[in-house]
Amino acid sequence: MNKNINRQCYFCQTSASAINYKDTDTLRRYLSSFGKIVPRKRSGVCAKHQRKLSQAIKRARFMALLPYTV
Repeated sequence: MNKNINRQCYFCQTSASAINYKDTDTLRRYLSSFGKIVPRKRSGVCAKHQRKLSQAIKRARFMALLPYTV
């Protein structure tokens, strides 16, 4: 059974215009306990925002705001 059928995208609900790589608190929600980016099915984020989210996480990692591994 798919539990994410009724789940809505967090960024669509809050009508966020952009996902900022400096907002590490929000980005940490979409990292697993091992530091991997959580897939769309598990996070409930739409495809458009998942692409922006992964890019923001990668930028934050490069700028040493988020760890590559835990």
